[in-house]
Amino acid sequence: MPDPVRILGIDTSLRSSGVGILETNGIRHHARSYGTIKAPASWPRSRCLTQLHDRLLEIITEEQPSIATIEGIFFCKNVKTAFILGEARGVVISTCAGMGLPVYEYAPRKVKQGVVGRGSADKQQVATMIKTLLGLPEVPQSDAADALAIAYCHATQLRSQAQTGGEKPL
Repeated sequence: MPDPVRILGIDTSLRSSGVGILETNGIRHHARSYGTIKAPASWPRSRCLTQLHDRLLEIITEEQPSIATIEGIFFCKNVKTAFILGEARGVVISTCAGMGLPVYEYAPRKVKQGVVGRGSADKQQVATMIKTLLGLPEVPQSDAADALAIAYCHATQLRSQAQTGGEKPL
């Protein structure tokens, strides 16, 4: 059986980023930890981005993942929201890469398809299926469930990537 791989999944946002550590041997998947990185609405954007960076450093140092995965960019009608999300994604990518982790991204539809079987699944369906797939005691909070789903999507791709060269990191 192959050595376990730890995958850090991140559902990026400015005020409530989901994070999850999934350990996999390619066949069995186990959620080591999951939660959210929160920032109060009263904080300025710069403090939120610093909080995101600092907490990710702590998580990476504590959990020692070998891979980071994030949700890809999706269509956003509000330009200001898109820029703010881009800033948060930049912090996440830079922090992970700075710690030596290759960073992979997956389109939201691909994550939903990989977890639920439908690219149009809603957040509750993803969270409920993640609970089932990983044998969690309860349905995780939606941001944390999305982070685990992103990591799960990568975990299920590992075997085919090893054979075909698959996805390339950012």
